[in-house]
Amino acid sequence: MATLKSRVRRLGPVAAAGFGLAAGALVTLAAQRHTLKALHTRLERIEQMASTQQHANLAHQQRLHWELLSKAIDSPELAEVLDIFEVPASPQKRRQYLFANALYTNLLFYYRIGNLTREEFYGRVRGLLQNPVVREYWYATQGQRATLPDDSDEADLGRMVDDLLHRLEEADIDEWWVVGEPPSE
Repeated sequence: MATLKSRVRRLGPVAAAGFGLAAGALVTLAAQRHTLKALHTRLERIEQMASTQQHANLAHQQRLHWELLSKAIDSPELAEVLDIFEVPASPQKRRQYLFANALYTNLLFYYRIGNLTREEFYGRVRGLLQNPVVREYWYATQGQRATLPDDSDEADLGRMVDDLLHRLEEADIDEWWVVGEPPSE
């Protein structure tokens, strides 16, 4: 019996040390979990701020784009600087092309910031392409779109518009709003 008591006495400090180590490990894990959760929350906030900043930058860029186009539309001399169309354009036609560019770019920015789905973009462009001047503009700027990186949003949307325009021109119906299959997200 005395041996049993002495063994129990010797195990007591070992057991206490074991419990202490286990408790310390649990406290450390809880602290790490709390730290990871705080870092995750912080990262989400930073990502949200970056997204907001990107949208602000796009909006600012769109505003600058419109200001430049407005100056060119109002001034034939300035519009000559932007005359990079594939076919010669009269001053009136150039102004129309610049305005068509503004309309298309507006849709592009709306899509980029998430105000339009791809399907909505398709529908709006399908309506825009009903105008013969917009169609002429689209053909006159083919070379510019060909210089875009193949994997960019703008190049992808441009190919989609090219395909839609081709379908519209081949369609044998007056109901243009049903021509082409809107893309899925």
